[in-house]
Amino acid sequence: MSRNAETRGGRAKELRPLTAILPYITAYRGLVAGALTFLLIAAFVTLTLPVAVRRVIDHGFSTDDAELINNYFLVLGLMALALGMASALRYFFVMILGERVVADLRRDVFAHVVQLSPAFFDVNQSGEIVSRLTADTVQIKSAFGASASVALRNLIMGIGALIMMIYTSPRLSVLVIAAIPLVVLPLIAAGRQVRTRSRAAQDQLADATAFAGEAIGATRTLQAFTAEGMASNRYARGVENAFAAARSALKARAALTAVAISTVFCSITAILWFGAQSVLSDTMTGGTLGQFLIYSVLAAGALGQLSEVWGELSLAAGAAERLSELLLEPSSITAPANPVALPAPRGALEADHVCFRYPTGGAKAGALNGLSLSVSAGETVAVVGPSGAGKSTLFSLLLRFYDPDEGAIRLDGVDLREADPAAVRARFALVPQDVAIFAASIHDNIALGQPEASREDVRAAAIAAQADGFIEKLENGYDTMAGERGITLSGGQRQRIAIARAVLRDAPVLLLDEATSALDAESETLVQAALGGLMKGRTTLVIAHRLATVLSADRILVMDEGRIVEEGTHETLVARNGLYARLARLQFNTEETV
Repeated sequence: MSRNAETRGGRAKELRPLTAILPYITAYRGLVAGALTFLLIAAFVTLTLPVAVRRVIDHGFSTDDAELINNYFLVLGLMALALGMASALRYFFVMILGERVVADLRRDVFAHVVQLSPAFFDVNQSGEIVSRLTADTVQIKSAFGASASVALRNLIMGIGALIMMIYTSPRLSVLVIAAIPLVVLPLIAAGRQVRTRSRAAQDQLADATAFAGEAIGATRTLQAFTAEGMASNRYARGVENAFAAARSALKARAALTAVAISTVFCSITAILWFGAQSVLSDTMTGGTLGQFLIYSVLAAGALGQLSEVWGELSLAAGAAERLSELLLEPSSITAPANPVALPAPRGALEADHVCFRYPTGGAKAGALNGLSLSVSAGETVAVVGPSGAGKSTLFSLLLRFYDPDEGAIRLDGVDLREADPAAVRARFALVPQDVAIFAASIHDNIALGQPEASREDVRAAAIAAQADGFIEKLENGYDTMAGERGITLSGGQRQRIAIARAVLRDAPVLLLDEATSALDAESETLVQAALGGLMKGRTTLVIAHRLATVLSADRILVMDEGRIVEEGTHETLVARNGLYARLARLQFNTEETV
């Protein structure tokens, strides 16, 4: 996942990844106690059945006492009912525990992931992360639901049956105990192979899922470029790779099961041959041998099923390891131990010799090289420049999505690194160029930063953003579902929803990143008027490629190669005949305009 993923992965194998899930289980001691109670009852009832069988064989048939036999079978029937009830309740408690643990795990992983810094998402695919939240948690639910229950039941049954075998015939039991290492050692060795191959299968599936998420989200682009075949072939290759990895893991599990069951039952067969010789020599009764036989079958069955469950738990270990990586992933942006409280909001901004390169490395685009600026409270400043000059990077640093490599950025005199990131971001309202619209109602999309806002407040913000008109024309008004990524809305409508969000947030600093880029001329005029009212009394930074939208700014900062190369008003910058003047000539296309 991250730069430290391999190191953590190695440590996780040593620390047994499944132990990371134990705190989620111990949080529900009542469910655990219920599951263990009924598990022990079921095991006790099962282990007493062979004793009843022995008594029937040794005493019931030998005395020809029909009433005694009837009583024994009546007891066996009652024991069967008790076993059925205990097994049902065990299953209920175990499955509820598994569902509860997975729900908590998904909640915690998602809550942690959404708090990670953007640097994490620069190098990790969102679809792969979603795969961990879905496929991996399902694997854990299976392990800590049915599989863990079966493993514990068979462990108890195996130990209990072994104890009763020793009680029944110590001599034969010595042979059984001697055979146990032949079963357990292959389980441990093969289990490691299963977990390693299972992890590889899960990684391959996650890669395929990540691509599928991207492709489905860009279906229109794929169809426009007739790239459906390419996408299908790439996904098919990913699925085939996942299948090949899964097949490798299944081969290992199958071999593990074959070795374990064959070894167990061959050992039991050999031991029972010795028992049969004892019956023939009158050193053991037939009932005792029958009792030992049943306990041998119970022990063999328990160990045999443990081999299968071991494979399931190995799969879950790979899933737990992947989820643990997410939970242990540190955010590069954190609040200091004792954050400095921000003063009363004014909106003064300062950048002091800021240098920054994206952690993905290499690329020069967007890097900042000794950038310095000062924006007074309530001032409107436009930031212009060619693509890759660092304009959007400046906004990312202001919002503390990243920290500068050198220099400092201050808000109202406080270095952003000394403050709580949440407190810093609460002072900003952002209207990005690429608007994120969620598959929720229009109301909820506008109230994204203020979820407690009333319908009246949301509508007032929409009116200010010139969005109320088109919203009211929708089938369900503000309750209309926007569709995934706002697919049902036009570009201009999505942009006005974003502006309404900023209006509703009512923050002292407004960041406009090409806020009117998707609007037609008429809508842009209306929105510019709305933004004019919103910008009053607020510090506003405007990124714009269309220079006509920044003519009314108090100052214009011209960026190039990560630093400010020019500063002034439109008229003074044009008169200097520098970079701004060249950009203006390219856009306005006449010398008279510039």
